[in-house]
Amino acid sequence: MAAQTKAERQDANRRAHFERRLAERAARGPRGLAESWVERARAIAATRETNGDEDVWNDLARTIATWVSRYEQ
Repeated sequence: MAAQTKAERQDANRRAHFERRLAERAARGPRGLAESWVERARAIAATRETNGDEDVWNDLARTIATWVSRYEQ
């Protein structure tokens, strides 16, 4: 097996952490799952912003705004 780089280990650890939290929150039902996915979206956006993606937060905001407009009364 090839040696992992530090970045690969960090990525694997982040994914494992997310999967554990997802399983814990899934036990609470759809609300718990939604919390996990929002948390993951924010983490991805923060990482991409750090890596130079200037539009990532705008894209996330537009996605959430679309959802809100669909369900808001």
